[in-house]
Amino acid sequence: MNQSKTYTARLSDLKPSWYLIDANGQTLGRLAANVARLLRGKHKPMYTPHLNTGDHVIVINVRGIKVTGKKVEEKFYKSYTGYPGGLRQRAYGDMLKRHPAFPFRHAVGGMLQHGTLGKDQLKRLKVYSSDAHPHRAQQPVPIRFGSKGEIEFIGR
Repeated sequence: MNQSKTYTARLSDLKPSWYLIDANGQTLGRLAANVARLLRGKHKPMYTPHLNTGDHVIVINVRGIKVTGKKVEEKFYKSYTGYPGGLRQRAYGDMLKRHPAFPFRHAVGGMLQHGTLGKDQLKRLKVYSSDAHPHRAQQPVPIRFGSKGEIEFIGR
């Protein structure tokens, strides 16, 4: 009887790619889920859950990202200072004015693992509010996501 073995990627097999995504006009949660999938490496056949098999992702124009419903006024980001009365709340609209990249980075970080592997994967995410970015030397491949989340290469 012929038994097949389960494939497990090795560190020497990992060669991360660079992708460029334009977030202008896209929905926050849908785009964040697709970017998290790229960062984890789930789009690759060599995906291994305990290794960082993901790619580097550059997201530009996050200032033009859309949210559905009344989230601009009703969605709040909360943080606690540790002191009595130290609960801080900031609305999505206010956060977008002060730190335009924070809501997107926060959404993607919530979709990754909450440990050292997730932190390493989140370090591969580069978010910029305009279309200028300092990663031209890496020659990132511009992509967009189809209706079912499949990757569509632009310019190839």
